[in-house]
Amino acid sequence: MTVQRLDRTLTVFRIGDPNGSYPIFDARGTVDYPGRWNHSDTPVIYAGEHYSTAMLEKLAHASGLLPPNQHYIAITLPRGLSYEMVTKDHLPTWASEEPTDARAYGARWVHESRSTVLIVPSFVARVEHNVLINPSHPETSQIEYTIPKPVWWDERLFA
Repeated sequence: MTVQRLDRTLTVFRIGDPNGSYPIFDARGTVDYPGRWNHSDTPVIYAGEHYSTAMLEKLAHASGLLPPNQHYIAITLPRGLSYEMVTKDHLPTWASEEPTDARAYGARWVHESRSTVLIVPSFVARVEHNVLINPSHPETSQIEYTIPKPVWWDERLFA
């Protein structure tokens, strides 16, 4: 993979409980609950390419229960920020039931601190993307985010 620089400002979204155990813009939750692209010793911040992608990802991990007190933040990734993109062509096994290869890839990305952002396919919305932020990368200080705003869940999503 080649490290590139964003040629535009991107806005991505993250959903969480502002009064919960972990702040919304924080990677500590991925230490206790690693995702598809990280191990517990490689914390990252997961975000959705779109607000709807963030909602779908939250729903997929909520086991059909309405998550209480969920809020979203819009995260601004400024022009010039370093990023890489993983596609199914780069890592054909990314969607395996046991994401060993994806986790190893993400762990290497964090340990090598190659870029601030890693753009990866969304498992639940295959044409969408998730955005991983490496909180230990020096450029992370350039990222800004909004105050948390409540998420409105349509009850039909849980019927």
